[in-house]
Amino acid sequence: MMKYSSLGYTDIQVSKICLGTMTWGEQNTAAQAFEQMDYALERGVNFWDTAELYPVPPQASSFTQTESIIGAWFQKTQRRNEVVLATKMAGPAEFVSHIRQGKTRYTDPLIARCVERSLKRLQTDVIDLYQLHWPERPTNFFGQLGYQVSAHTPNALTPLADTLEALSKQVRAGKIRTIGLSNETAWGTMKMIELSRQLGLEKIVSIQNPYNLLNRSFEVGLAEVCHQENIGLLAYSPLGFGVLTGKYLNNARPQDARITLFPRFDRYLNPQASAATQAYFDLAHQHGLSLTQMALGYVNTRPFVSANIIGATTLAQLKENIDSIDVILSDTLLAEIEQIHQRYTYPSP
Repeated sequence: MMKYSSLGYTDIQVSKICLGTMTWGEQNTAAQAFEQMDYALERGVNFWDTAELYPVPPQASSFTQTESIIGAWFQKTQRRNEVVLATKMAGPAEFVSHIRQGKTRYTDPLIARCVERSLKRLQTDVIDLYQLHWPERPTNFFGQLGYQVSAHTPNALTPLADTLEALSKQVRAGKIRTIGLSNETAWGTMKMIELSRQLGLEKIVSIQNPYNLLNRSFEVGLAEVCHQENIGLLAYSPLGFGVLTGKYLNNARPQDARITLFPRFDRYLNPQASAATQAYFDLAHQHGLSLTQMALGYVNTRPFVSANIIGATTLAQLKENIDSIDVILSDTLLAEIEQIHQRYTYPSP
């Protein structure tokens, strides 16, 4: 049976399993996405996460299609009021040169414009959670574990206070309900919290970062931030692009699997990560579980996690992912997971 938790410090109740959508419009058709939304809602999954960037891999030809698919489902079913809806605004980067020439700034005019366009595509009057997809400043995210001082910093970075004011303005206008961060660091998170207090602006309710058995770096710094400030982690990539299903072990490349189709998403396939995956795979089977069940079950039980963002390309995968909410991990199993973690601490940041 589905479990629910508060979205950060708010009274918004979200399902512990969040429906991820980044394959819709690329690996999944609109019809398949409709089936996933139907099934997820039937199973009590009321929290859905998307982004203007989606689907992934990001490209000009499919930019914003996922939001449009969700909007079409809302229009068809008239069930918008049953869903807590989250989306994200893309930041600056060379790999998204098709989005505002890759030079996004989190300014008031641009945030206002992006909110309006997402509202239109999603065919809704309000977005429940609006997130900045990654920081405007150069820092460590998307696979970089350690922070490196950069001599190359873009000119005219938007002051965080200005960005927070722009987001708060959208809340006051009734166009978004809450705000969140994504791919953010402990410093960036705490700075936004500090500014919200100093300036009387909206406080972030969540941070969406990667978190899985191969990448528990969130536990250093950010987990305490979440606990002390009552902010929820929305854990993405809980299966490490599918690596933590075990399907890529022994160099296997299943047909139509994500990394088979898009080899550049090999972040979780380095030698250390592969050795760790094999160890976790063996441990799960010793306890009568699939690796998928154990990996998702682990994320589901972490106290700083508000929601576990799962993604699937088939209904069978979606069912197994949602069923993980009922997986119980024994104290013995948890202790053995820690032993493997000591051997392979952060194999895939």
